[in-house]
Amino acid sequence: MRVLEVLGICFVTLLALMFAIFFRRRLLRLGGGTIRLQVRTNTMVPGRGWSPGLGQFVGDELRFHKMFSLAIRPKRVLDRRVLTITERRLPAGPERLTMPVHWVVLRCAMGGTDVEIAMAETTVTGFLSWLEAGPPRDPGSVPGRSIFGPRPLEG
Repeated sequence: MRVLEVLGICFVTLLALMFAIFFRRRLLRLGGGTIRLQVRTNTMVPGRGWSPGLGQFVGDELRFHKMFSLAIRPKRVLDRRVLTITERRLPAGPERLTMPVHWVVLRCAMGGTDVEIAMAETTVTGFLSWLEAGPPRDPGSVPGRSIFGPRPLEG
């Protein structure tokens, strides 16, 4: 009899966890401005380390929430004021097995750290327009890029 009780409790707990994850995803989508994306959280093995989730646009931030998590806070926050796209490519190698065919991988630089995100091609268009639609930056806050190579040292 004890075995059936333990199995019943485990089953009810599993159902409650699945409901909590589903309800959390519904709450995140309720506010609008959400997209499906993957963020590369581990770069130890080439082509691996992708984590599926939801991206939520809130002001100047794209907040990444892991798909199968109970956490209320986002796992990663991308700020469009310091975010730049450095590379755009198609999934390669093992990445092709974990992502749908029509997805694109974007390598982004954000304050000295590199972040890779993947999303559908149609979502990339909206993401890039959101990135460009930010308020004008203070000219002194971000160093300008020279089109002729690195700046000479002053001295």
